[in-house]
Amino acid sequence: MYGIGIPELIIVLVLALLVFGAGKLPEIGRGLGRAIKEFKAASRELTGGGTSALEEKSEANPQETGKK
Repeated sequence: MYGIGIPELIIVLVLALLVFGAGKLPEIGRGLGRAIKEFKAASRELTGGGTSALEEKSEANPQETGKK
């Protein structure tokens, strides 16, 4: 319904080129890429946070897990 096709994407990129200039676009893209990477890492940490604590505890005491 609200999909962005190739023509719309090209228009957005041309407008960004006009507004920011060719020199700033790589810096902006790099910054956005880093922000997305940090966001994904933080969301993975939050969703997997409970299991990683259990894994760390079992790795710290491997002899105790075998006795039960």
